[in-house]
Amino acid sequence: MRNPEQTIGNLLDKQKVVYVGSVDAEGFPNIKAMYAPRKREGIKTFYLTTNTSSRHVSEFLKNPQACVYTCDRRFFRGIMLIGTMEILEDQVSKEMIWQEGDTMYYPGGVKDPDYCVLKFTAVRGRYYSNFKSEDFNI
Repeated sequence: MRNPEQTIGNLLDKQKVVYVGSVDAEGFPNIKAMYAPRKREGIKTFYLTTNTSSRHVSEFLKNPQACVYTCDRRFFRGIMLIGTMEILEDQVSKEMIWQEGDTMYYPGGVKDPDYCVLKFTAVRGRYYSNFKSEDFNI
């Protein structure tokens, strides 16, 4: 991969779904399909919306280790990023990624107590394409 930021960024920007992994209290992985990040800063930092009451939020509060995976099924390419997840409940973060129509999930609007932001910070990743995998650091 010549330019990881561009290659991975392009793949991420075309996906509607990412799979987010957390670790439960017994040390087992849990994977959840989520809408693609609302905002990203390069390939290091991603912001997603979720319910404060979700199981993943409680797991991330106890253990911030996380991964994010997405793939381009048409060309059989995938990217897994490994890092940590932060739960942001401040108003600035919530407003930063709020979109029209979000009241379907958060009826109380941007101030809904069951609405929070997941901030994922990647430290390394693995890219799969053309029958080969490649590890990289961020």
